[in-house]
Amino acid sequence: MLCKIGDVEVWRILEINAPFMMPEELFPTAGPDVTKIIETHVKGGICLQSGRLILPVQGFLLKTPSHNILVDSCVGNDKTIPAMADWNKRSDTRFMAALTAAGMSTEDIDYVLCTHLHPDHVGWNTRLEDGRWVPTFPNARYLMPAADEEVQRSRNADLYVESVLPVIEAGQVELVEAGHMLGDHVTLLPTPGHTQGHVSVKVKSGEYEALITGDTMHSTVQCWYPDWHFIYDADAEMAVASRKRLLEEASETGCVVLGSHFALPSLGHVSSDKGSFRWED
Repeated sequence: MLCKIGDVEVWRILEINAPFMMPEELFPTAGPDVTKIIETHVKGGICLQSGRLILPVQGFLLKTPSHNILVDSCVGNDKTIPAMADWNKRSDTRFMAALTAAGMSTEDIDYVLCTHLHPDHVGWNTRLEDGRWVPTFPNARYLMPAADEEVQRSRNADLYVESVLPVIEAGQVELVEAGHMLGDHVTLLPTPGHTQGHVSVKVKSGEYEALITGDTMHSTVQCWYPDWHFIYDADAEMAVASRKRLLEEASETGCVVLGSHFALPSLGHVSSDKGSFRWED
C-alpha cells in the first residue's frame, strides 16, 4: 500500500519507470538551463546515461469502503503507438503483477477512471484476446471525460479503436463531466489544458484528503515553475492556469498529492513559496 487517506487505501500500480524524453523537448519554454534546474529540484530525476527525464507511468488503485477504483490504466500490451517506440506493441507483466500484489484481480475492479484519453492512461482498458480487443476489467464501469471521447472519436485513430471503442461497444462506458462524484470519496476536478476534458481526482475521507494530478503536472519541478509549458499540452496556457489552481488548492488544504508521472515515490505535499510553490516529500 502506498498510503491511506482516511478509510481509503491507495495502491501504486506501476507499469514503467524509465527515461522518457530530453527535458528541453518536454518543456520547450523552460530555457537552456532546464536540465540543471530539474537536477536541483528532483534528485535522480535525470538519467545520467541518456540525459532524459525519468518518467514513471502508473495508475493508482483506490480501495474505498464501497468500491475498487483504478485511476488510469497506463500503456497496456500490444497497443499501436509508433510515435513512442518504448510503448509500441509492448509485452510486459509488470502492470498485472502490481495489480495482483495489491490483492486484486481484473474481475475485482468496479470502476476504471480515466483522467484523460492519452495512450499512457487508457492502455489497459482493453487487452487482445483471440485477435479481438476486449475490456480488461469485465465487471467495471469505465468513466471517461466526455470532451476527450468526442475528440478521440473524431480522430478514430489507433488509440480510439484499440482502447476506447471496444469498451463503449461492450456497454461499460459512462461519459462524465468535471464535478462528477463517484461514491462518497471521489470527485473529478476540472483541470483542462493538457486535453480539453482533462480531470484531476480528489479523494476525501473524513478530515483526510488527497489529489491525484493526472497530467496537470508531469514533474515536481513544475511546483517551482508552473508556467513551464509541456510539449503535449493541447492548450498550454489553459494547462498553466489549471496547474496553478491545483497547486493553490493543494497548498491551502495541505492535502497529500499523488503525481501520476512524478519521480518515485510520487507522493508528498505542496506549500506556497514566495509567490510560487514548493514540493515536499
